[in-house]
Amino acid sequence: MGAMRADRLLSLLLLLQNRGRMTAPELAAELEVSVRTVYRDIEALGASGIPIYADRGPAGGYRLLDGYRTRLTGLTGDEADSLFLAGMPGPATQLGLGADLATAQLKLRAALPAELGERSRRIQERFHLDAPGWFHDAEEVPHLGAVAEAVWRPRVLRVRYRRWRGEVERDLHPLGLVLKGGIWYLVARVESVRTYRVSRILSAEVLEQTFERPTGFDLAAYWQESSRKLEEMRFQGEAELLLTPRGLRLLPMRFGAAGAAAAAAASPPDDRGRVRVVLPVESLPVATHDLLWLGAEADVLGPPELRDAVARTVTELAQRYAPPG
Repeated sequence: MGAMRADRLLSLLLLLQNRGRMTAPELAAELEVSVRTVYRDIEALGASGIPIYADRGPAGGYRLLDGYRTRLTGLTGDEADSLFLAGMPGPATQLGLGADLATAQLKLRAALPAELGERSRRIQERFHLDAPGWFHDAEEVPHLGAVAEAVWRPRVLRVRYRRWRGEVERDLHPLGLVLKGGIWYLVARVESVRTYRVSRILSAEVLEQTFERPTGFDLAAYWQESSRKLEEMRFQGEAELLLTPRGLRLLPMRFGAAGAAAAAAASPPDDRGRVRVVLPVESLPVATHDLLWLGAEADVLGPPELRDAVARTVTELAQRYAPPG
């Protein structure tokens, strides 16, 4: 409890040093405590010799004596660890490092010269990183803390994992965590190095058993190569399309980088403004579903089996929604 209060007192002091005058409710909101607790902390800092003054009136608040700066800006181990997530408070909180990150940023700003500290504040006001994609709710990752602990220590991690074909139990050697598009992935070794989606971990137990990391293992290089192979496996064929101008604009929106590349390589427009493109596609059912999203803006020219599948689906829909009689 004493250590927690000491950290809070230091955070309060650094807030006043970095931001200048602040009211008790503003401090309480930043520190996630009650206003009464802020009053007690202000009194404690004043009793310890910190020159804190209260300005009365509507524009009042607490401030430090002009020119006063604390030198208590050394980072703890957890605070230093949290800095790699600077700019991503959501993921930091998921990993249990939210408070450490906030304190570390305050300490760093306090250690900067006044001019650089002001530039840091302006950057934070004007730029914000939001990792997840649009229109996707954040996944529940109740076992992320245990997974991160096993990665860091390192310890064997016993998990129950949900696969497409059912649940399995595995003892994993966790090598690293990756945040991709707002989704957490665990890279771990069993017989070989594999990737696990953290949201599909149903239970996780950090064992006391340790393990040796593979010599020379590079998490970033593994992820890049794994992502490349996944992309290659994802696309199983190509579709030839005839697109209207609007369909051409929609292509990158629906198909991402593959759609953008196909649009960039489109043929010259015909007399009706339509262009031919060759688009990488997944399995026949997935491609049929995806291409129907383009509606009348796309004509599937080939391959024949894909054109037939789209035609069958459109015919079924037309029959289903035809007026009675």
